[in-house]
Amino acid sequence: MLRIEYGYWLIAAFLLYAAVRNVREGHYWRATFWLLLGTLFAGGDYVLAQQKAGDSVPAQWAGAGVIALALLAPKLRRLPHAETSSVEQRTASAIRLGHRLFAPALLIPLVTLLVALLGTHLAWGGQPWFAPTQTTLIGLVLACILALLAAAWVTREPLSQGLAQGRRLLDAIGWAALLPLLLAALGEVFTQSGVGHAVAALANMILPSGSAFACLLVFALGMVLFTVIMGNAFAAFPVMMAGIGLPLLVQRYGAHPTILGSMGMLCGYCGTLLTPMAADYNLVPAALLELRNPYGVIRAQCWSAAGIFIATFAMMWLLVFR
Repeated sequence: MLRIEYGYWLIAAFLLYAAVRNVREGHYWRATFWLLLGTLFAGGDYVLAQQKAGDSVPAQWAGAGVIALALLAPKLRRLPHAETSSVEQRTASAIRLGHRLFAPALLIPLVTLLVALLGTHLAWGGQPWFAPTQTTLIGLVLACILALLAAAWVTREPLSQGLAQGRRLLDAIGWAALLPLLLAALGEVFTQSGVGHAVAALANMILPSGSAFACLLVFALGMVLFTVIMGNAFAAFPVMMAGIGLPLLVQRYGAHPTILGSMGMLCGYCGTLLTPMAADYNLVPAALLELRNPYGVIRAQCWSAAGIFIATFAMMWLLVFR
């Protein structure tokens, strides 16, 4: 049976590869950062098992590793682009490959969706192929592996070229690659600290009694606002669901939880398009593209975010209470 831990081990192996390449190039602080992060990915299952057994020492070492990552992050300077081919060669390659270049990227959502929908029905000898609660994440891992193989086949390049370019992109992003993980964890911290209950109390005070529309609008706008503040819809989601989604919309007004959750996340993604806190999405691309305005990506996305939010909220209002 495939488990998500296998995917974490693959990530750890790639981070180790990035560390080794950086050592060879003399970037020792960067190598230490990726080596430490890879160790945390590889040992996460062990730390969790030991913690369940009552041994907190591995978890404390893992916490020390996270602190060390924060101390190392300022030492990760942006590396200049080391182009391996000329502009003429890249242009000729793009013209030759054409729209086939999109095939590996499109495989990622397609394979992930297929595994998420069909994975729970696949079994061999009574044993399921995928861990039941991890189907979507396992599908994403398989999709990335297949996309790498497809990219090598389409471009007729060795797999090592894909790994090398992945490492180059990882070094270009630097510590910002960790932001989605950190911000998602921040959402759980907010939930455990009672922010969701505070939001629920505030919503009960200001919302008109019996107005499902007003409650839904506050939920959708709250997803956008908390995402702007936290930089990630995954961080905003547990707060808004604990504060408004479950106690008010689902339990009081009978909203469909699946539709509410999925479309609420899409509302949150509109906030991602608007905030510099989502540095890995909005500021890093501007730096990599060397745009004059560091907020140029956000300015280009703001009208799209507004249109997507309006359309999403309208569909949510039509569907969530059916």
